[in-house]
Amino acid sequence: MIVVNVKENESIEKALKRFKKKFDKTGAVRELRARQAFTKPSIKRRAQVIKAAYKQKLQDEAAK
Repeated sequence: MIVVNVKENESIEKALKRFKKKFDKTGAVRELRARQAFTKPSIKRRAQVIKAAYKQKLQDEAAK
């Protein structure tokens, strides 16, 4: 459970912004979307490899 204490003289908007940030860090929405449809482990691995290759390409270009 996420708890956000509202400080004295703090606006509700700021407290809501802190709540949203904490909620995003938990990854609950990402997990729910991932569970909506089953993805095979081979497809997950393939996506990881493609993502790693993309990151490596960006690092190589930045090093030049």
